[in-house]
Amino acid sequence: MKRFIALICSLLLICMTLCSCGSDAVTDEEDISTYLDPELLSDYDYTKFMGQDIEINVANWGEYMSLNEPDMLDVNKAFEKLTGISVNYNTVATNETLYSKLSSGGAPYDIIIPSDYMISRLISEGFLQKLNFDNIPNIKNVSPGYLNPTYDPSNEYSVPYLWGMVVIIYNTTMVDEELTSWSSLWDEKYKNNILMFNNPRDAFGIALSYLGYSLNTQDPSEIEQAMLLLKEQKEIVQSYVMDEIFDKMEGGSAAIAPYYAGDAVTMMDDNPDLTYCIPKETTNLFVDAMCIPTTAENKEAAEMYINFLCEPEVALANADYTGYSTPNAAAYELLDDEVKYNPLQYPGDEYIENNTEIFINLSEETNTLMQSMWNQLKIDETSPWIVPIFLVLLLGATIFVNARRAKKKNDDRY
Repeated sequence: MKRFIALICSLLLICMTLCSCGSDAVTDEEDISTYLDPELLSDYDYTKFMGQDIEINVANWGEYMSLNEPDMLDVNKAFEKLTGISVNYNTVATNETLYSKLSSGGAPYDIIIPSDYMISRLISEGFLQKLNFDNIPNIKNVSPGYLNPTYDPSNEYSVPYLWGMVVIIYNTTMVDEELTSWSSLWDEKYKNNILMFNNPRDAFGIALSYLGYSLNTQDPSEIEQAMLLLKEQKEIVQSYVMDEIFDKMEGGSAAIAPYYAGDAVTMMDDNPDLTYCIPKETTNLFVDAMCIPTTAENKEAAEMYINFLCEPEVALANADYTGYSTPNAAAYELLDDEVKYNPLQYPGDEYIENNTEIFINLSEETNTLMQSMWNQLKIDETSPWIVPIFLVLLLGATIFVNARRAKKKNDDRY
């Protein structure tokens, strides 16, 4: 799909350069990555803030927008060229990291793209402001099935961006069997070749699913069982990862990992030895959506950015680049059939209904319990010899300093 779009874009550029003499033609100096045919855009005044030196701060996940890819639309550059608004683009690793930044007051973002359960939490704690949909008419392009979700039932605070599932990625040169279950992440024969999520909600979700429990359980005993399972797994895990997974799996330095389906598509494109498994147990189906924090300084410009991301051609570019699934019905119609019917990206309604669960915002008590257990799990990563060795070194340093002082005093006498 990426190669197809690149070819079409290249041919379009050549034709327009050779055949058009008008002022709207793409010039030789113009980078195709910034060019978006105005005829493909909705009837929307994107020039409203032109020349006003406005900047918006955007927070998104890594590798989660069509940016800096040769011969593909660079979404932010195209937006900047179209609107005159500068985009200061940042990435965060996890929902919990994003929450920490917002709650500490140290993140002046105008746009954030958190996941479903985190959106619910941010709404309940007053971190998000209601959107003015008069400034986001392209909400009409979003499939009705993704509107009024459980995390934003009144559909006042968010606009769906992309969605996907958690799957297992594995290297066929290191795994000589077809994987079907979360149990492979606890298989001793892959010791030191297993990667695991480096965030509590995903990690506990997998453990709870493996145990046959709901991903949204708030039963302390079930969460405790999941913790014990994760402690057992820790003995065979090579490392806990987020964006680091790309280097490790594409480079063949690990055999198995759970991760998000869109990233699995990207990694398989880059390394043909990789394949995937949709676990036979329950897995998390997630939706990431665009929101505006209460601290945003440029709300209307941020709403313009959201509307731009809902343009069919822009939503298509983001879905194609990331490998994730689009909730934008107009963009979906532009996809190749090969993508539309790929079970990794667009599984059937029956599978989604019977085998997936969307995270909900847990109670404060459950969140605290899970985070506390996760912190303990990560602390336990530290070698048991660290503290004794530190104490021995500290004792040695103390003896050395005292001996030097005694020698100096003795020298001073004479």
